[in-house]
Amino acid sequence: MSDTVTQAADRHIPRGILFACNMNSVRSPMAEALARKLLGPAVHVASAGVYEGGLDPFVESIMQEIDNSVDGHEPQEFAAVDPLDYELVVALTPEAAEEALKFFDQKQIELWETPNPTDTRGSRDQIMNAYREARDSLQARIETRFSLQEAS
Repeated sequence: MSDTVTQAADRHIPRGILFACNMNSVRSPMAEALARKLLGPAVHVASAGVYEGGLDPFVESIMQEIDNSVDGHEPQEFAAVDPLDYELVVALTPEAAEEALKFFDQKQIELWETPNPTDTRGSRDQIMNAYREARDSLQARIETRFSLQEAS
């Protein structure tokens, strides 16, 4: 059994995690890709949005920087998700948390408010840095929440 699978089993990580934001085009696809890589195949990970948007091209660029990818991601709305597949919903916006309540029990929902990097204005470098900050913040939050940090 791989270390990632063992970690998932030993730490009682939910068998299914759904990340959600407003459009399923920036934050939740990043979180989904990060969690898939960090948690491995023992955990079913997906993402959804309040609305179905189009994948933001900056997301693939900043994910490739860390040898990860959102290639093949198809944005979807909550209505396309089977709630029985998920024990935990991580809402990245208050709107997503509110929408999740239509499909999931409140005890299954955690709100991790994450700034939207698309709100950043400025040079390409400034915009890319906003996406990196969102990515790195999500990765740190996933590692902390699911106890994935290396022991010091």
